[in-house]
Amino acid sequence: MTGRSAPSSWLLTDEPHRIGSGWVSGVLGAVLGLTGLGASCCLAWPDALTTPALRTHWPLSLPTWTAAALLAAAAFGALSLALRRKKTLGLVALAAAALGAALLVALPHRPLGGGPSVVAVDALVLNLLLYPLVFLPLERLSPLRDQPTFRPEWPTDLAWFVASAVSVQITTALVLAPGNALASALPAARATVSALPLPLQFLLAVLVADLAQYWIHRACHRWPWLWRFHAIHHSATAMDWLAGSRLHVVDALLTRALVYAAIAALGFDLAAIAAYLAFVAAQATFVHANVRWDLRWLEPWLVTPRIHHWHHADELPDGNFAVHLPWIDRLFGTLRSPPEGWPARYGLAGGAVGPRGFWRQLLAARPSSA
Repeated sequence: MTGRSAPSSWLLTDEPHRIGSGWVSGVLGAVLGLTGLGASCCLAWPDALTTPALRTHWPLSLPTWTAAALLAAAAFGALSLALRRKKTLGLVALAAAALGAALLVALPHRPLGGGPSVVAVDALVLNLLLYPLVFLPLERLSPLRDQPTFRPEWPTDLAWFVASAVSVQITTALVLAPGNALASALPAARATVSALPLPLQFLLAVLVADLAQYWIHRACHRWPWLWRFHAIHHSATAMDWLAGSRLHVVDALLTRALVYAAIAALGFDLAAIAAYLAFVAAQATFVHANVRWDLRWLEPWLVTPRIHHWHHADELPDGNFAVHLPWIDRLFGTLRSPPEGWPARYGLAGGAVGPRGFWRQLLAARPSSA
């Protein structure tokens, strides 16, 4: 089943994305060039652009790997320029490779310090490598819809992706504040939870987090002053791995702060919390992905792409608020069993049109009628 497609972005093309068209080499060159440029910036200004949690884990061979990435970006970019009618991808790859190489050669590699940074470029580099590496092949090998990777609104969602990564230091501090305040609120419960084996702690953390997220998510759909921010997420009219990044900062901070407060109050081991964070990052991206995997057998127990795509459809009534566990919706009477197949359209119900562009969405401009 295919949805509507309107290729209008400045990177879209009617050329097929096949071997020999220059698209594959262009994408590889652009991704490697931008990540190499980011790594060069981190090496040049580590205290300003790297986070304390990540900077001590960068390998000593990072300059060598960065140089190799920049060299590969230049090669792929040149190949894309030679093969592709539209030159944007190749030019991005070559420009990023040239700037990254200049930084790598001209600026000294400063030793890692211990001070906190405001802009987390290292987190962006890591995300820019991992997420496309995992999800782009899935979407190209098993797509639900025949839509281009660089769909019309991808620059907006990429801006949210970048903003979320580079601001992780600030958002983490804001998210942890209420949880840390509740860290000693339930001593008996904390003692019980901390005595559980780590696998059970992980499963319990998923349950506790999703119970908290269920009520927050439900409130965001039912209370107009919260819906104004959450509607930004639902304004996406195409679904893929990047669409889940469209999340207003107020929406993200509220949800994550209250979820972490619930987890912190129960005293989960840090390893169980880390496992939960890895799980939610992977699943939240996967359920938005443009993949046609049905997974109907899993739907009673775990939110799948099909269930979440129906949550983003413009035709079903509000429901399916649980993020991980669909049976929570069944427990509270908000389970909306999706019909067969997949939704034809995504977006706001009733013909409403959300604000377009990152800055208008950041200002949470109100939806208008189509």
